[in-house]
Amino acid sequence: MTYLTIDPELCKKDGICAAECPMKIISWKKGERPRPYPNTRSLCINCGHCVAVCPHGALNHEHIQVDDCTPVDKNLVLTLPQTEQFLRSRRSIRTFKPDAVAPDTLSELIRLASYAPSGHNTQPVKWRVINGLDLVNEYTALVVEWMTKQLDENPDMAKLMHLDMLVNAWQHGVNTVTRDAPALILAQGHKSNPMAPQACTIAMTYLDLAARAFDVATTWCGFFHMAAMVYEPLAIKLGKDEGLRTHAVMMAGYPVYTYHRMPPRNTPGITWA
Repeated sequence: MTYLTIDPELCKKDGICAAECPMKIISWKKGERPRPYPNTRSLCINCGHCVAVCPHGALNHEHIQVDDCTPVDKNLVLTLPQTEQFLRSRRSIRTFKPDAVAPDTLSELIRLASYAPSGHNTQPVKWRVINGLDLVNEYTALVVEWMTKQLDENPDMAKLMHLDMLVNAWQHGVNTVTRDAPALILAQGHKSNPMAPQACTIAMTYLDLAARAFDVATTWCGFFHMAAMVYEPLAIKLGKDEGLRTHAVMMAGYPVYTYHRMPPRNTPGITWA
């Protein structure tokens, strides 16, 4: 049984599905209906391109049915001014309200982020949520512990990264590591998957941008990420024994302040080949 089903009444024999298949496993000749090449089921990456691109809804995949796909609403497509404001008005937020973010909100945010692209459509991202200020601080203490060790073992490099200032602030009750964010969201992947680091970064970027629709403020947490990658006690607590590595960390919470302007950025440097 074929893994693609093409409705002969709906198919216009235009070959669009064959042209857009990233694996090039759909055969098509002008005037004929497309069909998968023989013995190509194992090559299919289940991306759904063929189902999504057909204007006529003529094609169903064994794992992706037309009726399960949400139609693209052209009325919701962003204009260029809307896109520019959406991207330029995004800010890294470091002052959070103490209010917890509801698990349902975080789950929905992660659901949207899961639509991010991944190499070969492997979808390797595993999500871990540290929710609640006390729990976040418990993990942050391990990051500060790593920083303290770095100051002892690699003082020049540690001071170059201002770890002495962060540790000192923590000791005086000021958290400049996770900024008193009530939640941390981690994107993780299995150590055996070479595509996991990039997939996690892309997915977390989706999450960062999508968060604004929930009035959730975010910022990337680089120091936590660094410690999670190299400090054994923290890595184990985050699933290292199960083969998981942390590739991106995001602080999340509700913002205290609202931004009203979009500052300029440096003109991008472009080399045209």
